[in-house]
Amino acid sequence: MTIKNILVVAGLVAVASAQAVVYTQWNFNTLDGSGTTGTTTPSIGLGTASLLGGVTATFASGNSNGGSTDPELSTDDTAWNLTTWAAQGAGSGTRGANFAVSTLGQKDIVVNWDNRHSNTSSRWLQFQYTTDGTSFSSAGLLNSGLFEATAGDTWFNNRSVDLSTIAAVNNNANFAFRVVAVFAPSTTAYAAASTTGTYGTAGTVRFDMVTVNANPVPEPGSIMALGLGAVALLRRRK
Repeated sequence: MTIKNILVVAGLVAVASAQAVVYTQWNFNTLDGSGTTGTTTPSIGLGTASLLGGVTATFASGNSNGGSTDPELSTDDTAWNLTTWAAQGAGSGTRGANFAVSTLGQKDIVVNWDNRHSNTSSRWLQFQYTTDGTSFSSAGLLNSGLFEATAGDTWFNNRSVDLSTIAAVNNNANFAFRVVAVFAPSTTAYAAASTTGTYGTAGTVRFDMVTVNANPVPEPGSIMALGLGAVALLRRRK
């Protein structure tokens, strides 16, 4: 085996070990036999979930209307149910859910989540992120981080944002992201999720299975050890 082949194998091993894993996750379940009680404490990892801009929240079923991707199928499947949205024509991008997760020691960040839109909720939501804990942006995101609900009383599962190419998100204690209601593109008004409905502040948007996937940042020593191991293997073969 040549040194080139050994390094290729080593590279493949490194790639295989770099598959993102769940770093932090909120499923909002309390496993108390009720779908109307829940928690904003992460079910995996560490982080904080908070309300933004005056919205209020309760807990509601994560199984209704087709359900989220939560594997918990009993009445314990709970979702975070947000309401009290901004008035029509006001406050685009100011109300929603905020999630803060330190990515110290982590990279290749990908965020996934599920949303259920009621008929009168905003048809459009936007994902925004921060690297300083204060200023939020959708810069560099596919379709400007916009997500559309094409129907009401429906779950839209596996929404995903890949932040792996945004270096400032990696290894960052101040990383956070939020999902907010926004005006329909190129307008100054909210559109309702239902094509026959009218947007209203009492509409609801449920969140479930909010997940941050990541890979550990390799220690310099481990990278060196991989290279030395490849060289040692070549010498043994010789």
